[in-house]
Amino acid sequence: MGAYRILIAEDDPVMASTLSGVLKSRGYGVVLARDAMQAVMFAVQQQPNAILLDVNMPAGTGLGALTRLQASARTSSIPVLVVSGSTDLTLPATVRAEGAKGFFKKPVDLDALCARIEELLPPAAEESGA
Repeated sequence: MGAYRILIAEDDPVMASTLSGVLKSRGYGVVLARDAMQAVMFAVQQQPNAILLDVNMPAGTGLGALTRLQASARTSSIPVLVVSGSTDLTLPATVRAEGAKGFFKKPVDLDALCARIEELLPPAAEESGA
């Protein structure tokens, strides 16, 4: 799993640290973005295997970032999971309609989140030999 990189777009330092710690403990590489603009820029530059995207962030919204990620040929194939503390009951359907592969409400069930990430990642490349 060490070859997989996850981009975490989260402006809350405690939440970012929690997500980062859990993912690193499971062998993932982690890239942190603190706002929506960084999230899109880092996604293009780093080409992560998956993105965890908060909705309420500075420098644009997570929804705006999701729309931009889906519209770009360089990032449209990267699976995005939205993580939000929003009380908007329509948000899960909205983000799925925009292309997100899942929605997790804060406080996040970290085991369920990690299980969903694993489902979305491509199979590990087989060693070529013999």
